[in-house]
Amino acid sequence: MPALSWALIALVYHLTSRLAYVLYIGLALRRQERTGFLTERYGPNGGFRRFRQTAAILMYNDATSFVLLCLASWGTLHLGLERSVVLVAGALLVIVGMSIKLWAAATLGGGAYYWQNFFTPDEWDGPSSAGPYQFLKNPMYTVGYLQTYGFALLTGSLLGLGAALVDHVAILAFYRLVEKPHFERVRERR
Repeated sequence: MPALSWALIALVYHLTSRLAYVLYIGLALRRQERTGFLTERYGPNGGFRRFRQTAAILMYNDATSFVLLCLASWGTLHLGLERSVVLVAGALLVIVGMSIKLWAAATLGGGAYYWQNFFTPDEWDGPSSAGPYQFLKNPMYTVGYLQTYGFALLTGSLLGLGAALVDHVAILAFYRLVEKPHFERVRERR
């Protein structure tokens, strides 16, 4: 099969994976907040465990599909720059993005990383002001996405670079439409 066909298959797989991930977490968390669907059926901890299990599978699948897309479309990005410059820029973006993402995840802990505050809102202390959150309002969804752009540069993937932008916009839309309004409603109730 021609390389272009593999790249298009990988693109469809990735866009489908990103859509499944963002729509599932968005719709499941909004339903949980409005109706308590999962906590009513399974209790706060059981509901969160069920949600987290599905969210983790979708999250890992999404990341895998992005890597496959970049590999399937390797060498399709031509910036007119020395390859060494592009590789250094890509590596720096991966290092900075992953460092911030891991630092933010370690600061929040596993529960908050998977939106546990939707299941136990009374236990939530509010937005973190520790770790990278003392410097950035939302490091996880902003600087914490630089590694996707970096990996696309490292592989020279035009489709990967486009997908990185789509992924970034999708997670920021999720934040604006689902997560941020939830935080504001929880704060208002206190």
